[in-house]
Amino acid sequence: MLKHRVTRSIGFILAASAVGVQNPAGAAGFSLPEASTAGLGTANAMVANPNETGAFPYNPAAMGFHDASSLSLGTIVIGPGFSVETASGEHDSQGADWLAGPMFQGMFRLNDQWRLGLGLTAPFGLETRWRDGTFPAVSGTVKLPVPPPLNPKVPRGNHPTASKLEILDFSPTATYRVTDDLSLSGGLDIYWSKTAQLDSTAGALRGDGEGTGLGFNLSALYRHGAWSLGGAFRSAATLALEGDYRALSPTLVALGRLAPTQAAELDLDLPWRLQIGVRYAVDDRLAVEFDVTRTGWSEFKELKIKGKNTGAPIFTDSNQWDDANAYRLGATYQLRPETQLRVGYAYDETGQGDDRFSARVPDNNRHLFSLGLAQALGQGYSLEAGYMYVVAQDRDYRGDTRYLPGGALNGTDALNGDYSMDAHLLGLELVKVF
Repeated sequence: MLKHRVTRSIGFILAASAVGVQNPAGAAGFSLPEASTAGLGTANAMVANPNETGAFPYNPAAMGFHDASSLSLGTIVIGPGFSVETASGEHDSQGADWLAGPMFQGMFRLNDQWRLGLGLTAPFGLETRWRDGTFPAVSGTVKLPVPPPLNPKVPRGNHPTASKLEILDFSPTATYRVTDDLSLSGGLDIYWSKTAQLDSTAGALRGDGEGTGLGFNLSALYRHGAWSLGGAFRSAATLALEGDYRALSPTLVALGRLAPTQAAELDLDLPWRLQIGVRYAVDDRLAVEFDVTRTGWSEFKELKIKGKNTGAPIFTDSNQWDDANAYRLGATYQLRPETQLRVGYAYDETGQGDDRFSARVPDNNRHLFSLGLAQALGQGYSLEAGYMYVVAQDRDYRGDTRYLPGGALNGTDALNGDYSMDAHLLGLELVKVF
């Protein structure tokens, strides 16, 4: 009986958190596709662009069309806003005002055919915080008839509070230019979990720098006159996360209703991503690109949590996410030889249905609007900036499954509410070509 309760208490926190991981703004699910300021300015429509260094993180095969080595270093900052109206009123997520992520890309020309690349991006992440009281069915405390010195006040449920996840991708690639108009590339995606914090009113899971995973990427870019066609695939990967679980109610631990503090580990499945795009150069100044991205959210087939020390299964949870598409339209305009303007729009579909809805993932289909600017500074330097506004369609969630105290929270009527989200993204990047 105790083992069963331990299983459920850890499982509820991790399943509601890890399965429901969400990025702060950029795309549906928990993907953050903004990998360069050029991509930020064109709503991530860059996979078929043979001209910009900012296309390298989207399609490493683009490196084959550049005859000079380059280094790019920048950052993206995100100001997300989540809110929900429940039976207890309107509540705002109390997350960080601004979040930051790195953007680095190095491209090194070896000879006429070969290029080597190394990138660092933050393709997945989240931070949301809901105050206790946001969801009444699992908020506050209840009194139990327990003898002293046990505290009779215990959490009513596993109300989700703080969620934070930062995943970095180190991506070494090799590109081969087959002909003047065709370039192919392959490489690795080495994922590292920088931060993991998954808390509720019942318990907390923390892990810093714990968790790695490995995937691969393949890409191609073909150019014919004013047209170019690009495609990039990044494989699914499994990120092994470790952390320390801490119970927040000694009374429930003493009664055997809550797991004691212990080490736990789980495998987080990251989705595969396929992006295909076509670009047309209208003239020497204006070019337009249209991309379609397919994200394999169906990789979330099962979440298994086990004891770190014993290796024995603790909890298994099934997920019902669906693969989803994103449609991206971007344009670049060479205002002057040293100044380029960028603009973009994207529509991202969510892969999360109501049956596994999580308050840590108030997700829905999103509209993305972006602007960008690149300015040459001379001596091979250029400064690039981008801005994106993201707004999700309001989600009026009403769960069909009744919440039972001590039971699973995701997909139940305990999370009923009207959810909304928007965000502002800013990017700044310095590029050196040599």
